[in-house]
Amino acid sequence: MAKRRGNNEGCLTHRENGTWRASITLQGKRLTKTVKTRQEAYAWIKLTQQQIETGLTYASTKLIMTEFLGEWIETEQAILKPSTWSHYQQLIRQHISPRIGRITLKDLKTEHIQGLYNRLNKEGIGAYTIQKTHTLLHSSLEFAVKMGTIPRNPASYAKPPKAPEKEMQILNETQANQFLVSALEHRWSALFHLAMVTGMRQMELLGLKWEDLDWLRQTIKVERQLVRTNGKNVEFSTPKTKFGKRSLKLAGNDIQVLRRHSERQQALRVKAGKKWVENGLIFTNSVGGPINPRNLLREFTTLLAAAGLPRIRFHDLRHTAASLMLNHGIPPLIVSRRLGHSRVSITLDIYGHLIPGMQTEAASLISDLVTPLRIVSNCTQTVPELYPVEIDQITTPQI
Repeated sequence: MAKRRGNNEGCLTHRENGTWRASITLQGKRLTKTVKTRQEAYAWIKLTQQQIETGLTYASTKLIMTEFLGEWIETEQAILKPSTWSHYQQLIRQHISPRIGRITLKDLKTEHIQGLYNRLNKEGIGAYTIQKTHTLLHSSLEFAVKMGTIPRNPASYAKPPKAPEKEMQILNETQANQFLVSALEHRWSALFHLAMVTGMRQMELLGLKWEDLDWLRQTIKVERQLVRTNGKNVEFSTPKTKFGKRSLKLAGNDIQVLRRHSERQQALRVKAGKKWVENGLIFTNSVGGPINPRNLLREFTTLLAAAGLPRIRFHDLRHTAASLMLNHGIPPLIVSRRLGHSRVSITLDIYGHLIPGMQTEAASLISDLVTPLRIVSNCTQTVPELYPVEIDQITTPQI
């Protein structure tokens, strides 16, 4: 029989899917947090215990929202990715505190939160930002509910505006080849090549290191991604899900492209001399540091124009890779694994409309497999007409 834990005692549980669940009991209520590593789970428990010991546990219903969110975000720092934590701080500072920051936690109602979303929308703040604000408020207030400070989560009933779906702009085979030819002599041509053939995300490409590449096995591992922490600084972080970490098989052509890039980088290293900072990155700026995503986008846009192609987002190279693979018969499961999706259903939800021909192919295949041959060979009669008599000869029965 499991031992009943007292107040403020923490517990770590290793789950079957590889994640860790941290839990702690406060005033008879069980608080839990699921994270990726044991270290993150332990850090969350320690921070929560420290806040309990110092009285910063939201027990006081006199807390105004700015104070409450300030305490909550400090607790979350242990388990949030740096980029997410920094973004949450920015949302609190710029959008939440100036509008509902003086309202006490116990007095906060759904109409206050809905009013916040409506005002942000009228002020021209994007739907994506408002949805992130909603995620922040809902998570923080849900924690307050678990702590017993408020009876229900007022954010549960507020409705942020829906973000419009971003339309995919996919290059066809000719355009994809045209773009890579245009980029052939560019210092980041190998980056564009890998984006097109693997479907890696932009920040995954910028996080690649030479140690991730196995020349003999012709594989490359996605182990990290570049993240922005405050809009300016960048650092490396692990992918958001365990499926984001993956090993991708490369073709011989891809290896040759990377060998050529390695030679170019060595020449760049010699040219930079003492200014070069060795980070082991495959794709770098002129002195060995991480590439600024804005600079990459600017160069990408210039190359598109030079190739006479329509302007698309860098992320559309990922969509292009997926569509080309699916349209050439690569099984969706394989495409899903290469893209780093957690479920093949995600891949099909995003790209299923791009492969309508597979419906016809599937219908023909299954029909040929199961239809008895004698049914086909005996089918010599002509198909009867839909209407064997003239339409005007059909009488309507009297009712």
